[in-house]
Amino acid sequence: MNAGCANSFTGPAGDAACKRSLEAAAETLGVEAREMLSASTGVIGVVLDDSKIAAALPKMELAPVNWPAAAAAIMTTDTFPKGSGAACMIDGVEVRIAGIAKGSGMIAPDMATMLAFVFTDAAISAPILKTLLRQETETSFNSITVDGDRSTNDCVLLFATGQANVPPIPDVSDPRLADFRAALSKVLADLAIQIVRDGEGATKLVTVTVEGAANDASAKAIARTICESPLVKTAIAGQDANWGRIVMAIGRSDQPVKREMIGVRFGSLHAARNGMISEEYDEAAMSAYMKGAELDISVTVGPGQGRAKMFTCDLTKRYIEINGDYRS
Repeated sequence: MNAGCANSFTGPAGDAACKRSLEAAAETLGVEAREMLSASTGVIGVVLDDSKIAAALPKMELAPVNWPAAAAAIMTTDTFPKGSGAACMIDGVEVRIAGIAKGSGMIAPDMATMLAFVFTDAAISAPILKTLLRQETETSFNSITVDGDRSTNDCVLLFATGQANVPPIPDVSDPRLADFRAALSKVLADLAIQIVRDGEGATKLVTVTVEGAANDASAKAIARTICESPLVKTAIAGQDANWGRIVMAIGRSDQPVKREMIGVRFGSLHAARNGMISEEYDEAAMSAYMKGAELDISVTVGPGQGRAKMFTCDLTKRYIEINGDYRS
């Protein structure tokens, strides 16, 4: 993969550059080009200069894997490399999961300008991996948003090397997968939250939980509207517990809610209850809470069973500076 050039919207020339890169990498590794996968991120509309990749390939070190260097190499506007790992047991044998990711801006479901590469030494087939990845991505990479924008380039890839000495897993319903699924979920969630924490210009990590919605999809739509509202995000940047902006976002989501049941809570502090300002509202306590680097905002919208959780960050002047100067 390469960072800095998206090689997107480049037509046949971009396709040819990508193909040459894959062929050069395959020759270096002694495998077929069709066994290679490619990923790019960066400026849109610029053809990839694959000669730089070809020149670097002979210097490539295959072992031992340098995870920190790999994570740093794929950064663009990221301010720190992102990696995560976990271990679990299958048939009494330890198997490991390790992953790296990049992403900082243009982040929103479904994924965005983010790339993630996750590996396990378990012997698990591609169809099972695909099912697990699709399910676990919904509560990780598809539950984060930095700015509501999605790009031309994103992917998350999950690989199994089969190097651990355990029998292959034949089916996604195999009970031996329970611990592996939990470990995979942990790694994906960790990587996703690191992306939000590193949101362009961000100073706060914000968790938004919505309860009482008609269903989970409705709850997620409400959570996303709150998380992507510029008014909500700038209030958070200003450390202002302006709960009215959250109520506004709930309404703007166009989801069924019970106005008289709406409640908003910052941490354990109730700003609104039962469709009106809370009797215990304390502006000083709210202001003190908003100074924290990690914030929890909980919203109740009705009597339903729908629930969702999303992660976002604040919107600061630095975000404008980063994106205003992105190419220049």
